Amino acid sequence: MADETFSGYFIEDLSVGMQASHEKIVLDEDITAFAHLTGDRNPVHLDDAYAGQTQFKSRIAHGMLTASLISTVLGMKLPGPGAIYLSQTVKFRAPVRLGDHVTATACVTAIDVAKRRATLSCACTVLGETVVDGEAVVWVPSRGSQHS
Repeated sequence: MADETFSGYFIEDLSVGMQASHEKIVLDEDITAFAHLTGDRNPVHLDDAYAGQTQFKSRIAHGMLTASLISTVLGMKLPGPGAIYLSQTVKFRAPVRLGDHVTATACVTAIDVAKRRATLSCACTVLGETVVDGEAVVWVPSRGSQHS
């Protein structure tokens, strides 16, 4: 794996099947900060009494908060620093609750060296259950010209 203090993987160093993960326990302060940052103050995320009356029966994390953990994998681990998001699809499969331990994983499924693009399958799981999945396409620096 590339050293995080370096610039991540170059497109020439990637191969199909490579994968990396990031783990995070979702805390109340994460949900509150995400609501503040995005302006999404839906009470299902912030109000225990309101959320208790919904189909979820308790507060849930924003779906995009959970999906954003995929960005950590792509930007810090695989391909890592230097990679630029081009697209991301996401499907929300199940709610994430306060205290849930989320594992975000990305796996390289295709590489286009000429266009410097990598496609990765992405998933977030809680206790082995997929809560978010999708596919990302990222631009990856080349060894010959890292920043162009």
